Amino acid sequence: MTAIVLFGVLGPPLTPDPQAISGAVLSPPSGEHWFGTTQTGQDVLAQLAEATRGSLLVGFVVGILATALSVVVGVVGGYAGRKTDETLSLLTNVVLVIPSLPLAIVIANYLAGGGLAVTVLVIGITIWAAPARVLRAQTRSLRERDYVSAAKASGERTWRILFVEILPNLLPVVASQFVFSVVFAILTEASLAFLGLAGFGQLTWGTLLYYAQNAQALVLGAWWWFVPPGLLMALTGCGLSLINFAIDEVIDPNLRTPAHKRKVSR
Repeated sequence: MTAIVLFGVLGPPLTPDPQAISGAVLSPPSGEHWFGTTQTGQDVLAQLAEATRGSLLVGFVVGILATALSVVVGVVGGYAGRKTDETLSLLTNVVLVIPSLPLAIVIANYLAGGGLAVTVLVIGITIWAAPARVLRAQTRSLRERDYVSAAKASGERTWRILFVEILPNLLPVVASQFVFSVVFAILTEASLAFLGLAGFGQLTWGTLLYYAQNAQALVLGAWWWFVPPGLLMALTGCGLSLINFAIDEVIDPNLRTPAHKRKVSR
């Protein structure tokens, strides 16, 4: 995962212009073009580096947006209770009822041409509900703890109880939900781009697959055009999932492997 992030950060400055056209049309990997070229002679490695940066940017921005929305809705609703909780819970349930990907496709189609920012916004507002439900349940449990009751009894303000007493105890859950949102955002953006519904101002793994599919790269046998973005997408999803599993072990001690079993396995 670290290698992919470094490739996305350091790759674009070290590779040629991804839009530069050369005379080598649909050329297989060679010493001059390590990952071959596209149908218009553009270097696939340069495009892949730019696309990696774009996909990771989409993932992390959407992850921040979705996590922020889920924290506001889940934590505030779970702590406030009563009408506030009922209203926010109703909003969450409405969003949960509608599948995220079809909803994103409908909104993206309606807002077609809005660019990558619109794509990020569309994905962000369609995936926050599930994490919000988890955070709401955790917050409802935490608000009954003795230290929260003691803070209330001592006259602490609500915002201080939320930020000092409750949120620090939710950080592992928030981190897990953030990683999940990043994975889902990258895959959703790739799906929208492959369908021609994402913003095409910035290259992403999905837009590379879209261009390759439109140019019939599979039929022409140009595997170097569509295999690398698909492979990087799979590796990123796998790496982030493993990170999420590790965070789950921190959250739930029952998932941890006992020390004596680790010694036996060695």
